[in-house]
Amino acid sequence: MTSTTSQVEVIQTEKAAAPIGPYSQAIRANGFIFVAGEKGIDPKTNQMVPGGIVAETRQTLENIKNILESAGSAMSKAVATTVYLVNINDFAEMNKVYAEYFTVTPPGRTTVGVTSLPAGAQVEITVTALA
Repeated sequence: MTSTTSQVEVIQTEKAAAPIGPYSQAIRANGFIFVAGEKGIDPKTNQMVPGGIVAETRQTLENIKNILESAGSAMSKAVATTVYLVNINDFAEMNKVYAEYFTVTPPGRTTVGVTSLPAGAQVEITVTALA
């Protein structure tokens, strides 16, 4: 489902977790898709997936993939990401899963250690992609 306001289009899909606040899953503007910070929340249960950083990272990236695809884009069109980790020591495990989703021309990336994330998440990822 999408809605348009001026030249900004809201991207929303049931194949990714619903926002847990007053924000859109993604916005299309000026030829780009800006995906909000996604977490490892299962869209069917609205609960964080069990299994630690690997499972959370995989669900986070599946949510992002589904949002991009619903906008007519793809993971291969990602140009920048930001990864937020509650435990920076989880970097290597997160990175292994991340590499499975960005196999060709991986986007520029910033990874930041944070003290906490909403919903008890251990990882949150934002993506900017070409529309």
